[in-house]
Amino acid sequence: MKLVVVSAGLSVPSSTRLLGDRLAAAAVRTAAEPVEVEVVELRDLAVEIAHNFTNGFPGRQLAAAIDAVTSADGLIVVTPVFSASYSGLFKSFFDVIEKDALAGLPVLIAATGGTARHSLVLEHALRPLFAHLRAVVVPTGVYAASEDWGAQGLDGRVERAAGELAALMRGLSGSRRPAGDDLAVVPFAEQLAALAGPAGG
Repeated sequence: MKLVVVSAGLSVPSSTRLLGDRLAAAAVRTAAEPVEVEVVELRDLAVEIAHNFTNGFPGRQLAAAIDAVTSADGLIVVTPVFSASYSGLFKSFFDVIEKDALAGLPVLIAATGGTARHSLVLEHALRPLFAHLRAVVVPTGVYAASEDWGAQGLDGRVERAAGELAALMRGLSGSRRPAGDDLAVVPFAEQLAALAGPAGG
């Protein structure tokens, strides 16, 4: 199985990337089969994301990142909190991905911030975004404020969320259909013939 971590952290080192790595490691530990982990650092794709908006075409690195995300069996997404929501870079990346490309994909949502007062960003911003994209969002989201690092509670939330993601990946692996499979075009004449039934009936 393939697990992709999307990190929107901007600094090096980044607490956002650190949280993503911890979640991925926990998911690998709890998975029943080998898991290949790939990390997508949005910081490195910022220019190509902006160019995609202006010219309509992804650059080579952005195209590879989009392909990694849309072909994954599971996704961990982590964003720093800016102005009580996800970062603009984070949202821009998912804006350039084709609609319905994440349908049925198990997603673990996570965020980092300077204060616990922003923890509801998981429920009022991240969860609705991925519900709109028709992803399958795990019940437990993980928010890490500055004071959570090294404190009791964070490890438990990480393990619980990662376990839920691993279970969803096992259960849904191979069941996702390419976007657009349910939109097959049937010629109008063929539809009419089906409605009319057998001749003489």
